Order: sequence, then structure tokens, then C-alpha cells
Amino acid sequence: MPSITNHLPTAELQALDSAHHMHPFTTNDELTQKGARVITRAKGIYLTDSEGNEILDAMAGLWCVNLGYGREEMGQVAARQMNELPYYNTFFQTTHVPAIALAKELADLAPGDLNYVFFAGSGSEANDTNLRMVRTYWAQKGKPEKSHVISRKNAYHGSSVGSASLGGMTPMHEQGGLPIPGIHHIGQPDWWAEGGDQSPEEFGLARARELEDKILELGADNVAAFIGEPIQGAGGVVIPPSTYWPEIQRICDKHDVLLIADEVICGFGRTGNWFGSQTMGIKPHIMTIAKGLSSGYAPIGGSIVCDEVAEVINACEFNHGYTYSGHPVCAAVALENLRIMQEENIIDHVQNVAAPALQEALNKLGEHPLVGGVNVSGLMASLPLTPHKESRAKFASDAGTAGYLCREHCFANNLVMRHVGDRMIISPPLIITPEEIAIFADRATRALDATYADLKDKDLLKAAS
Repeated sequence: MPSITNHLPTAELQALDSAHHMHPFTTNDELTQKGARVITRAKGIYLTDSEGNEILDAMAGLWCVNLGYGREEMGQVAARQMNELPYYNTFFQTTHVPAIALAKELADLAPGDLNYVFFAGSGSEANDTNLRMVRTYWAQKGKPEKSHVISRKNAYHGSSVGSASLGGMTPMHEQGGLPIPGIHHIGQPDWWAEGGDQSPEEFGLARARELEDKILELGADNVAAFIGEPIQGAGGVVIPPSTYWPEIQRICDKHDVLLIADEVICGFGRTGNWFGSQTMGIKPHIMTIAKGLSSGYAPIGGSIVCDEVAEVINACEFNHGYTYSGHPVCAAVALENLRIMQEENIIDHVQNVAAPALQEALNKLGEHPLVGGVNVSGLMASLPLTPHKESRAKFASDAGTAGYLCREHCFANNLVMRHVGDRMIISPPLIITPEEIAIFADRATRALDATYADLKDKDLLKAAS
């Protein structure tokens, strides 16, 4: 059996992968024809593939490797915990030290009265928990009819049945009979793509007030909660106008609707604060966490719950949970991740070093004839591609054609930059330096130049009518 370091040739690995491995969010037959990229090692912000190429990972894995790759302390902590207590559950009136310590640390880091944590294995699981929790909360308060949850179109809250229903992505809803009953979606606050002639401020208010319209349509006595990412990540790094979240908060408070902030991407330093809720100035009743909680080194997620909701849930038997809720190894790794972040002042690095450098680099990229604007908050950003900057026009070709070409040219230049439709998005490790940002910008420029030339040669630089 081959070792991981001295691996089989790439073609053989790709053939084995194709024969046995079903990839998520992938047309696997098409991947078989192309061959999967095989990643073998990683260090800092760089990946190494099976051909020896060193690739700058501007997506931090899947929005999650905040501390960068190869932190030996994380592996040492995992090994120590595996030797001491590799597993025990938190059912049956039982707990263990890593879960206790992590819950306390998260309560200390979270803003306001978010003092309780329900652990899960992922963000998808945690949002399923949130759906069960808010409905149970209102039922325990004698209002079982207050069960509907409002979300947004193009939102991403996970891919399980419950969490994908909370999300607002049409391709996911088209498979498996989603969304489940009692979930509703309003417009997203994407001014660049949907704002038309309105100012960002006008558009932000208009989109926020769709929430109030939906609450009134359903009846406030029937609405349990509103869920939203402070910044929509997988939807294309949609940063709402400044007017949006204050109005959402006002509407939720007015109609006695719980506010759930999905912090799976925005949490743990991504926006320059511990949580995106702090960046946007909102006060949620529940925050969904995962990804950056462990910097992706171990699968863990959870819900940080305010005192008011926790007191009601704690007074009943909440018939809900997971085998790996608060898994001791994952909790220990998450604790080590949070320790390193605090001791190395990662939040300060994002605020005062990396984010300003990234903003400057992106502003220069924004001058490229193919880039229609720059959307950035902390270390998450998007560059919408357009054939006509002034009008923010969409391409006449199928959505995603330009974005896919650009992604492929990024890969050819040893850069991971994701595309969502015709929008390029990044979310690099929080440890990235100004020097590494300069390397990113150089590779991104070359990819944009090649994409522009490709589109021109194929006569695809045309605006939709």
C-alpha cells in the first residue's frame, strides 16, 4: 500500500479517485474526463499538488484554514487528546473537559449575552440545530404556530435537508424536494448585481424591508426567526449596503422575531473582528459557527445561543443531538486554534496589516478592464467580471462562462481563486502577509489578462441586452 508522501503517479491516483470517490457539488463524469487535482501537502498559504506545483490558496481551503497550513501544534494537541480520551459522547448526563473548556472560551469571545454553546460536527448540522431550536423555543413559550423561518435568495446555510432549505440556492432546491415547509426567502442585498439605478443606501433599505413585508404576509405570530450571513460568502461575497443590517435588526426587534447570524464563514477573524456580527453591528440571538473555529484542522461546528433562548431550551428535554457533538479531539484542536489566534494577535494582523494590503492590491485589480468593482471586508472579497464597467452589465453568454475561464487561468498560474457565476472571490488564510498578497495580485493579474484575451478571441465580450 503506497504511503501518502511517496504516492502513486498522478494518473493512477486520478483513476482510483474516479473509480471510487464521489465528489460534492461535482458532475463526477465530467471530472473523470478532466482528472481531479491531487493535493499532497500544504504549508502556510501554499498547497503542493502531486506534480510538485506550489499553489497559492486564496480560498483558505473552503473559507476555513484561517491559521494557514502545517501548524504542528494542532497535530500535537490532536495526538495528545487521542491518547488521553479519543472519544466520548455528551449524551446521558455526561461531559468531558475539552467540550467544557471550548464552550467557556466561546462564551467569553462571543459578544453580548451569547453564553451557551450547542456543538455539532459542521455548519450544516448547526443550522439544522438552529431550525429545531427556534421552533422548540417558541413552542415551549406556548406559541407552536410561530414556526416559519425567513431566509434570503442566494444564501448558503449548508447542504443537509434542513440547512439547504434555509439556504436560498435554486440548484440545491431542485434536488430532493426542497425547501421543506415553513421556510421562505426574500431578496438578497446584492447592490452590484441587482441595485439598478438605486443608490446602495436606498437599495439596502428596500431589500431589508422585504423582511417586514414577508413577516406581515405570514403574520408575525407565525414567524420564528430570520437567518442571514453577515456577508453572504458562497453566494459571491455579497457585502450589504450600510443601511441593510440596522434595518433588519429593527424589524426583527419590532416583530419579536429571533435573529440567527450564520457566522460559519464570517466568524473567527475573517472580517477583521472575531465575528461578522460585530463588523455589521448586529445583536443575534444565535450564531452559527464552524470552519474557522478549528481552522479546518478538525470537523466541528456549533450554535452559540443567547441567555434568553438557552434558558427556555434548557428547561425542557431538547430531543436533538449528534454522535460527535463536542467530540473531544475536535474540541481540543479548536481550543488550540483559538489560543494561537489570541497569542499571535491574528485579529490585529487582519485589521492593521493584511486587510489594508489586500484592499490596496484589489483596488489595482479593480482597474482591469474586465473587473467591474471591488467588494471587500477584512480578508474576504469579490471581483465581479463585466463587459461594461459603467453599467455593471452582465455578459450575453451563459452566466459563469467568464468566471469559469478566469478560474481555469488562475489554476494555470498556480492560484486558487473561486468563481461564483461571473464573480471571482477570495478568502485567504488570515496569516497572509503583504508580500504574499503581492504574489497573489501578480498571479491574479496574469489570470485576468488571459481571461480578457480569451473572451475577446471568442467574441464573448458582449453585454446582455
